[in-house]
Amino acid sequence: MTLVTIDDIRAAADRIRPHVVRTPLLAARWGDDDRPLWVKPENLQPIGAFKVRGAFNAIAAMTSTGARPPAVVAYSSGNHAQAVAYAAATYGLPAHIVMPEETPSVKVRATREYGANVVLCAAGEREAEAARVVADTGGVLIPPFDHPDVIAGQGTIGLEIAADLPAVHNVLIPVSGGGLASGIGVAVRALCPAAKIFGVEPELAADTTEAMALGHRVDWSIEDRNRTIADGLRSQPSDLTFTHLQQVLDGMITVSEDEIRSAVGDLAYRAHLVSEPSGAVALAAYRQGATPPGATVVILSGGNIEPALLQQILAERSPG
Repeated sequence: MTLVTIDDIRAAADRIRPHVVRTPLLAARWGDDDRPLWVKPENLQPIGAFKVRGAFNAIAAMTSTGARPPAVVAYSSGNHAQAVAYAAATYGLPAHIVMPEETPSVKVRATREYGANVVLCAAGEREAEAARVVADTGGVLIPPFDHPDVIAGQGTIGLEIAADLPAVHNVLIPVSGGGLASGIGVAVRALCPAAKIFGVEPELAADTTEAMALGHRVDWSIEDRNRTIADGLRSQPSDLTFTHLQQVLDGMITVSEDEIRSAVGDLAYRAHLVSEPSGAVALAAYRQGATPPGATVVILSGGNIEPALLQQILAERSPG
């Protein structure tokens, strides 16, 4: 198994620079005194989430030799779908995106608006359906996390953190399939070796936490993982991403559904940032106070939330 390196991530940064936002580190003055807080707002990306980085790197690497596939295919609960659709449109490639039927409509609608053909499927069937679409179209599959180019693209976030806050002590990263934490982890481990790197996932989808404790991947049913409000964190790591996570993470933190909802509210009221539940888990983990003292970065991975859900969450929690 070939793992992603810091050189791979630097090459990805060069490829995607014209297409993605170099998001700032925003100082959160409302953080703890002994753990100064910075937010990395990937919700500011063109498609509202970090996934655009990996999608552009994968397509740019694929087309760099001059060979163009007839189409690209992806499967995703939403943000990777939008990212591949957006990147494919930029490169003038047809995109076929397989999405679970329970995907929030805001993400399905946005994916179609980028010109992609959306194929809805039953829960747990998206990989098999994507394989059928590849066979039918002759397209090239861009998986949401199980690909070195995708991991390297996500890792460009780590390059930016290291450049903007080289003395960072803690980095908190949402974990689902593990591509984001793998890429950021490789970059931060190489450039800020003293930093502690923590993965974060919902208690209701804590397969990676269990796997890291046992030292091997575990399988949680899709029915169990679908219980969490964090719809973007219902995937499980692959062999490739789990191997990366074992090398770069210092620990895993789990958060409750109430903590996730509260963190969405905090980001809206205190940071003036819109976050989907999946994007707020790192802040939820920070608020537990379990990480060591020192400058802490939380990754706000995406902001594609159903308006009705955001309204409901904000009504539950007043500013303060």
